Amino acid sequence: MKNIKDYDLNDLKEELVNIGEKPFRAEQIFKWLYQEKVKSFDDMTNLSLELREKLKQNYTICNFNILNKQESKDGTIKYLFDVLDGNAIETVLMSYHHGYSICVSTQIGCKMGCKFCASTGINFIRNLSSGEIVEQLIAVEQDTGVKISNVVFMGIGEPLDNYDNVVNSIRIINNPKGINIGARHISVSTSGLVPKIYKLAEENIQCTLSISLHATNNKKRSSMMPVNDSYPIEELIKACKDYIEKTNRRISFEYALAKDNNDNLEDAKELVKLLKGMICHVNLIPINKIENGKFDKSSNENIIKFRDYLNDHGIVATIRRELGSDIDAACGQLRRKNLEH
Repeated sequence: MKNIKDYDLNDLKEELVNIGEKPFRAEQIFKWLYQEKVKSFDDMTNLSLELREKLKQNYTICNFNILNKQESKDGTIKYLFDVLDGNAIETVLMSYHHGYSICVSTQIGCKMGCKFCASTGINFIRNLSSGEIVEQLIAVEQDTGVKISNVVFMGIGEPLDNYDNVVNSIRIINNPKGINIGARHISVSTSGLVPKIYKLAEENIQCTLSISLHATNNKKRSSMMPVNDSYPIEELIKACKDYIEKTNRRISFEYALAKDNNDNLEDAKELVKLLKGMICHVNLIPINKIENGKFDKSSNENIIKFRDYLNDHGIVATIRRELGSDIDAACGQLRRKNLEH
């Protein structure tokens, strides 16, 4: 049976018409699922018993179990969820002065093989459905009682490699009759799947696009990110410019600073040249050292120099606050640890 959380509102209306119900019932169901966060059709008390039975016969409600939960001193909470088929995914809740952000996974495993990511080495198994992506947010709100205000698609998996389900989940999260998080509070990260960046620009979703850049020339980027062999920097930047032009939205470039690799002043100069004239922001990331990883974290001194050089030359750059450093904070670490035991 299909998970009812896999449908956006318009598709759910069609589904209900197909089983002989009025389309307005979809809005009632949406409210129960995403505002009341019920776990059972029986709890949808303003629906007739007959309709509730019909829903039970045709659909399931995806409710994740918590396999593991780690809480950091800084308020970050990392979850390992059982996705009910023997697999597990990670989700992270982060506390900021502006509210709570959630980092969601989009795939079980990842195909991209980025050399600095703890998801590398976790075999790709399957895409998450739209409902499984959305359920991460619901399950965390149910567990903590907090209201999440920002969603970041930057957990395990390449979001644009699961394009349709990710876009559909954004529509569910964004819908005013559902979770009602504004598109400008939703950020989608990609390692650089160029054709999908062009496609996303046409969707008319005002979310923020986040590009995992991490290097300024093809040789260095390919050594860190194999995806660069398929979509080199020149093609990626061209797609980014198209995205900015079509959406009039600022792009965020993620740049993980690795010691003696991409963190010197020459790299900063090349980055300024590469991004000149674009509406963008650079998010500098102190790299997480991972087990058997090739890269080490850059020194604080180098990170600050790099940031200051960019800001002094017209590129807005900030250093990402390190969260959850006392728990398995990097994508894939908690899942990997549990798989090993």
